[in-house]
Amino acid sequence: MRYKIILAYDGTNFAGFQMQPNQRTVEGVLKRIVNKIAKNPTPEISVYGSGRTDAGVHALGQVVHFDLSIEMSERSMLHALNSQLPLDMQVKKVEIVDETFHARFTTHGKKYQYRMALGQFVDPFKRNYTGHWKFPINIGLIQKAIKDLEGTHDFSSFVASGSTVKDHVRTIYEAKVWEDKKQNEIVFEFYGNGFLYNMVRIMVAVLVEIGSKRRPADDIPRLFEVKDRNQARGTAPASGLYLKEVDY
Repeated sequence: MRYKIILAYDGTNFAGFQMQPNQRTVEGVLKRIVNKIAKNPTPEISVYGSGRTDAGVHALGQVVHFDLSIEMSERSMLHALNSQLPLDMQVKKVEIVDETFHARFTTHGKKYQYRMALGQFVDPFKRNYTGHWKFPINIGLIQKAIKDLEGTHDFSSFVASGSTVKDHVRTIYEAKVWEDKKQNEIVFEFYGNGFLYNMVRIMVAVLVEIGSKRRPADDIPRLFEVKDRNQARGTAPASGLYLKEVDY
């Protein structure tokens, strides 16, 4: 049976989603628990995520699938997983799906959220869950500029140098930003058909520079044209990034 799960995790103490030697990863922890539930079969059961998240990045709705030869109800699987997962991981939902479903290859879109805390000093209770920007910022400038990211573009200026993907064309269906005055944060959301390595964090870094008048308000179309990562400059911290949901 193929199980689809929606997984939330606090990425603070993970070296990212993907398994790495001698590192604590989301995939590694989940794979160990799934194989334990299946009574350690041979060969081992693999788990497949909708995509990788980097060290320190969080998830509200990561999607993972795996196949088991034993039959368990959705409710029983939910209980079995959550009773053994560490406190920084939780399965929100379990669904039995047919074999045509694949967590990675059948996605339609992903939504990421980024939270940027404002203020002169870093809040010790937010340091693992937001980025931080201490300079004056104009939310109106960002709200105007962020719309330039929508549509289909070559995002070569917005991909980190460690990426091995050659095709940098992606479509952003919706990009929006608002101010959470109660939390003294700016919240960004990006919904698109796919995202490159560090793409969201680079887009956020460009936008906060625009909001602080350190970059022209109309600079994003130019960055699409030049296809030069160096001209986008910064990368927002991983701590503020959340994989919010995945659509199929």
